[in-house]
Amino acid sequence: MSSDGGQNIHYVCTHEEGWQIVEKNQHFWLSNCGCREQKGHCRRSRIDICLDFQERNTGGGSGLHEVGKEDVKDVFAEAKEKHLVVRPFRDDTDRTEVAGICFCCDDCCGYFLDPSEKCDKGSHVQTTDFAGCTHCGDCVDVCYFGVRKMVKEKLEIVPERCYGCGLCTDVCPTSCIMMTIRTGS
Repeated sequence: MSSDGGQNIHYVCTHEEGWQIVEKNQHFWLSNCGCREQKGHCRRSRIDICLDFQERNTGGGSGLHEVGKEDVKDVFAEAKEKHLVVRPFRDDTDRTEVAGICFCCDDCCGYFLDPSEKCDKGSHVQTTDFAGCTHCGDCVDVCYFGVRKMVKEKLEIVPERCYGCGLCTDVCPTSCIMMTIRTGS
């Protein structure tokens, strides 16, 4: 939560939850990601990946242009392929409304590079079935939140760090990771 007791602008969700948000909207605008423009490049993805549901540039980058739903599908496909975290952002004046979605990574995004930037955890959390886990470490590479790490060739998890992005489920070769509803704080 933000320091004033309210919600932070951004929160994390799975790709599927992000698409459900898209389905509730009829108009879409893309702009360049301000983080990617500021850094000059991104090793993971294209630059025009900040999605707005109103004609305004909240992504901080240039190149705002209206797009169709097929273009938004392309952005989601790239986000899935490149392992980008879906971070919806709330409207400045009405925090109950989602104004758009950022697609973030650990290469260039301010959120992952600046520990002072705050973001709310999503409604889901990872659950790993260690009986099916082969300790391959594939999930470690896509966990930008530091939940998963390999220690002496064994997967270790710090569950309270999970923000609920679901990237680990996308890469698990044994499907032993599930996203479940978060309980408690």
